[in-house]
Amino acid sequence: MIELFKLMRNKRMFMLMIGFILFIAVIGFSLSDRKESTWPEKFLNDSVVYVQQWFYKPAGYIAGFFEDIGNLRLIYEENEQLRLTAAAYSRDKIKYNFVEKENERLTDALSFTERQKQMYNYTYLIAQVVSVSNDANNRAMKINLGSESGIKPNMAVTTIDGLIGLISSVTPFTATVTPITELDEASPTFNSIAATILGRENESFGILSSYNKETSRLVMTKIAENDKMTVTDTVITSGLGNVYPRGLVIGSVESLQVGDFGLTYTASVKLAASFDHLTEVFVVKVPELEDAGQ
Repeated sequence: MIELFKLMRNKRMFMLMIGFILFIAVIGFSLSDRKESTWPEKFLNDSVVYVQQWFYKPAGYIAGFFEDIGNLRLIYEENEQLRLTAAAYSRDKIKYNFVEKENERLTDALSFTERQKQMYNYTYLIAQVVSVSNDANNRAMKINLGSESGIKPNMAVTTIDGLIGLISSVTPFTATVTPITELDEASPTFNSIAATILGRENESFGILSSYNKETSRLVMTKIAENDKMTVTDTVITSGLGNVYPRGLVIGSVESLQVGDFGLTYTASVKLAASFDHLTEVFVVKVPELEDAGQ
């Protein structure tokens, strides 16, 4: 029995030595200067590559997945920034358009008042329209200037486009404006308007006596038969009657008709000013009338 163990132990030692010698030989053979690998080396390399690809592909997919998540987050942040930028642009664009319109409007208003002042030496007080009556038969409006600002009854009210109406009543800080669309020759409280034609002030004359609400036109009467008034002429106040200052634009002649008894003409006048969405108006102060009242 003891002999058997010795034999087996000697055999193991022998096999170990043989394996060690083969190992050394393989290493030496591998480190030698060869142009190509042996078939065991090729087999081993192919086996390792084949096994590695099963680990490499899932690892690549996982890495790509996390990379895609990072890219999606980056895209989301960029889109969010673009959305904020677009919102800011839209807000700034609206603000810019408002400021541009406001600047244009104020420039036109300044040009209008300077031009009128040079022509007639009038003073124009700018006022805000604070309310408009809902009564269809009386579209009176209130402005935010009153007697404390020098506003008095019967002062004319205009815009840069044309005549609006007349101050009918005043409080210390507000005033009521009766628009010329309420003009009625039968009314004891609203004076007719003496008018003429721009450029032919000494040749044309008529009386704006009423407003036709069906046609939305003023009616001018008492036009002489030989008057040279024609369609498209600009109608302005003549200044006669000492109520409406001269030179305020009213509108334009739209049509002419033979008046009563065929001795005079009547004209239909389209208003120059628009009464829709009025926000600002000018109250006209005339120096001569103020001096006369003192």
